[in-house]
Amino acid sequence: MLSPIIETSKIEKIRDLISSAENIVITTHTSPDGDALGSSLALSGMLTQFGKRVHIITPDIPAATLRFIPGTKEIVSYAKYPEFAQKLFDEANLVFGLDYNDAHRIGDMEQVILNAKAPKVLIDHHTNPADFPDVIISHPEISSTCMLLFRVFCQLGWVTKIDKTIATYIYVGMMTDTGNFSYNSLDPALYIVIAELLKKGINKDEIYRKAFNVKKESQLRLNGYAIDQKMVIYKEHHAALITLTIAELEKYDYNNGDTEGLVNVPLSIPGVEYVAFIREGKEYVKISMRSVGDVPVNEFCTRHFNGGGHINASGGEFYGTLEDAVKEFEKGLNELDKYIKQ
Repeated sequence: MLSPIIETSKIEKIRDLISSAENIVITTHTSPDGDALGSSLALSGMLTQFGKRVHIITPDIPAATLRFIPGTKEIVSYAKYPEFAQKLFDEANLVFGLDYNDAHRIGDMEQVILNAKAPKVLIDHHTNPADFPDVIISHPEISSTCMLLFRVFCQLGWVTKIDKTIATYIYVGMMTDTGNFSYNSLDPALYIVIAELLKKGINKDEIYRKAFNVKKESQLRLNGYAIDQKMVIYKEHHAALITLTIAELEKYDYNNGDTEGLVNVPLSIPGVEYVAFIREGKEYVKISMRSVGDVPVNEFCTRHFNGGGHINASGGEFYGTLEDAVKEFEKGLNELDKYIKQ
């Protein structure tokens, strides 16, 4: 079905580690998105079939907008239950890290996972993976961690064990990490996998509706305000910027995930080829960038915002004021001019 891309030695090492483990912990990054949750829940569902005791631990509470995904209520939040989470790490015989390339991306859990005695396996699709895990499955050319996890299942010989629920988890991650297959989605293998997931009985239309078309009134008003009042167009650079302060977010009763997809909206404007959404937070400023064509926003985020990602979808962090983050963005505008098709 799919050509194997993961080294056989790594697949066999994962098989051995799973076989000898009774208690397994699955971790993912802060503010987990659909790919982070989908891959974590899919792996958990698979391991449970083998009689393993599995817990998913996230650094913080997943966004309310993603709670339509079955199983999210059973996820342990480290921020809410640090002592219980620490106990699970202490008891673990194996720890998985999904959808992050470095331990600093799991926030306050960084030292917890680094100090954990259990072997660690990283499965991720971001660039420059750290070397803390015992096994690293890293393929930045793959559009989502869920897609990569499906390949891991294939090479382990577990495809027949993927049921409708696990297939749904995998599809959620594949769909959300590509903007419903609107970027990073030119790999023909992507659609082979979708066909296999459909055979498992997933309702892709219902998944799309819940992920993209179900919104709170306050969420709609926040996004409308952001587009109407806070969007700036840099015509000479074919770029756009949206910013939101903490005060503006609080005015609209912001919850994590309420601005999901906002960064993509300006790309619908003819002539706009890349966008930055800069959101003020209590500890740092969060940057999300999207682009079309060959505009490498991942390189831009790496240079200016301690981040990275994929050529058309990337993000980062800025430790300073929102105003300074905007200045940093504007300072780099000229760097991307050469990629714009005139």
